[in-house]
Order: sequence, then structure tokens, then C-alpha cells
Amino acid sequence: MWTHALGFTALPHLGGFLGWLITRKEVPTWYETLKKPSWRPPNKIFPVAWTTLYTSMGYASYLVWRDLDGFSNKAVIPLGLYGAQLALNWAWTPIFFGAHNLKLALLDIVGLYGLVLGTMYSWYPINKTATALMLPYLAWLTLASSLTYCIWRDNPEKGKKKE
Repeated sequence: MWTHALGFTALPHLGGFLGWLITRKEVPTWYETLKKPSWRPPNKIFPVAWTTLYTSMGYASYLVWRDLDGFSNKAVIPLGLYGAQLALNWAWTPIFFGAHNLKLALLDIVGLYGLVLGTMYSWYPINKTATALMLPYLAWLTLASSLTYCIWRDNPEKGKKKE
């Protein structure tokens, strides 16, 4: 059903939108004061990348849900892993941009990376297309993890928001 496909595809964007509410204030102020590596993508790339990635991962989750006949016992692990990685994905922005907690953001994204690998591993026997749709996300997370690490390493004095 197209309504299910639309709902699953839209779901990741909810956290993305809430994250945007935080980043739009912090990027031109706090984020600009951070030391960042020369290889980081320009700021305008991030919303385009995340919109594409959220759409892809959302549709991939629909394919898995469809192939498992909905929320059955067989779906608990593959969709549970997906939900857990989505929660860590959504948590990263408030941790990094909201709380300015660079160390916790790094720990979050490392856990996220592991959960995405686990999600993909659990999806592979169910739907190879869904697994392939997660590959650009994994590639982007490799870049984002490296960027998070470098920012944490190079900005020890800006690691937490002052109360």
C-alpha cells in the first residue's frame, strides 16, 4: 500500500525536522566558532544529504516491513535495530548542537554506526534492495563520525554548553 510506503518514508524526517530547529540557531553562532577539518563538506550540503538519506532509509524500512508481512515476530529484530539506530540518529543533533556535548555526540555516533551495521546485517536476508539503500547512509556516517571525532579532538574547551 502506498500509504504505508509514504508513512515509513516520512518517519525519519520527523527527527530531521526537529534537529533542524536546533541547528538553524547553532550553526551560524556556536558551530562557526569551532575548529573544523579542511575536508568537511560545506554547511549547505548537510540538509540535502540528510533529506536524501532519510528518504532512502525510510523507504528501505518500508521494504523490510512489507517483506516481513508487517509487525510480526520476525520483524522484531530487524525493525527494532532500525528503530534503535533512528533514535540514536535523532539524538545526535540535540547532543552536539543543543548541549554542545562533543564527547557524548561522539559516543552516540559510534553507537549509531554499529546499529546501522547491525540493521543492514539483519536486513540482508530479508531484502537486498533495502540493505543497498542503507549504503549511502553508512558512507555518510563514516564521514560524519570522522568529522565528529575531529571536532571533539580539536575543541576541548567547547565541549559543553555553559549553563
